Amino acid sequence: MRSLLAVPIAPGGLPAVRLQVEAIARECGMSADRASDWVTAVNELMANAVRHGGGTGDLRIWLDGDLCCEVRDHGPGFAAEPYLRRLDRPVPSVHGGMGLWIARQMSDSMEIDSGPSGTVVRLRTRMGGDTWGGEA
Repeated sequence: MRSLLAVPIAPGGLPAVRLQVEAIARECGMSADRASDWVTAVNELMANAVRHGGGTGDLRIWLDGDLCCEVRDHGPGFAAEPYLRRLDRPVPSVHGGMGLWIARQMSDSMEIDSGPSGTVVRLRTRMGGDTWGGEA
């Protein structure tokens, strides 16, 4: 495993972190379109940590043959299973509801571990190719 990034995330810092995430995706050889999708997926996770997970979190990105990321927060947690199984597009609401679905659509796999002490979401994408696998 090769660590590529480990940074705290907070509301004002998301744009700068997004630029780092994009640079990593491009350095790993992703096409411009796929890198854009990867940045969108990671951004959705970071935004969720800020919005629903207590206002801050931590982002780690590493390469282990696949490009992987983990976003960790210290919020109250939520029931993750429905988000992992959902295939159809959710209806947007004032509380959100699209972020995890979008992240899942733009990665090859997503894992969620959530409980009363916080949430950890991991994304993984295979290197090479320009299409997402879309399987958990």
